[in-house]
Amino acid sequence: MHIAWTLGLFAGGMGAWEWAILAFLGLLIFGKRLPEVGKSLGRGIVEFKKGLAGVDDDIADQKEKQDQAKLDAQASGAPQKVETPSAERAPASPASDSPPAAS
Repeated sequence: MHIAWTLGLFAGGMGAWEWAILAFLGLLIFGKRLPEVGKSLGRGIVEFKKGLAGVDDDIADQKEKQDQAKLDAQASGAPQKVETPSAERAPASPASDSPPAAS
């Protein structure tokens, strides 16, 4: 029975009574500090969003640099090596790591 209730909770099965019980427990636990808790929670969410925006900006800058390097290489006609992040690189095969055989 407990597992079914937990699955129902995570599947979006919370009704009005469940929300009322959670609100009542929140009032009991936090009491007068509830506005302070709300403020700190809001500040945390804002800081989290700022951090995500910073990561998105870094990714966009890196992508722009790669695109510009590709355009420069095409414009000059000379092949140039464009650095790609390590996550995008394909793993090297073991045969390519060994030195070429002397004939």
